[in-house]
Amino acid sequence: MMANKINLLVIDDDDINIFIIKKIVEKTGYNVNMVAKANGLMAIDYLKTTMDEENFPHLVLIDINMPVLNGWEFLDAYAELNINKRVDMYMLSSSVYENDIEKAKTYLKVRGFISKPLSIERLIELFKQLELQN
Repeated sequence: MMANKINLLVIDDDDINIFIIKKIVEKTGYNVNMVAKANGLMAIDYLKTTMDEENFPHLVLIDINMPVLNGWEFLDAYAELNINKRVDMYMLSSSVYENDIEKAKTYLKVRGFISKPLSIERLIELFKQLELQN
């Protein structure tokens, strides 16, 4: 496994959703360092200070609708950082709009669109994909 630890960054302004994801992470059995940020700007600031390999996220789950910087604006700001590290990003949203799903496909860094709520099965699947890449 990835240095025996998976770094997960969750960008979501909903405290209840963060709590649920934290509980799901605990049930996966994986060694996960989960960091949650309430909006895209906080996530960008966090990433700027976390460039070392040990703590940089392997997986980022991004909500679309957030204050300050929404999910799309986060992705645009992330692209401007010119980070050359491998990171799997997924949009995690309650949006059922087809245009959001299609828009997610236009971002090279975004590997997929996950509808809320996140299931333990889906999270384990994402963790297994990370293991296969390393």
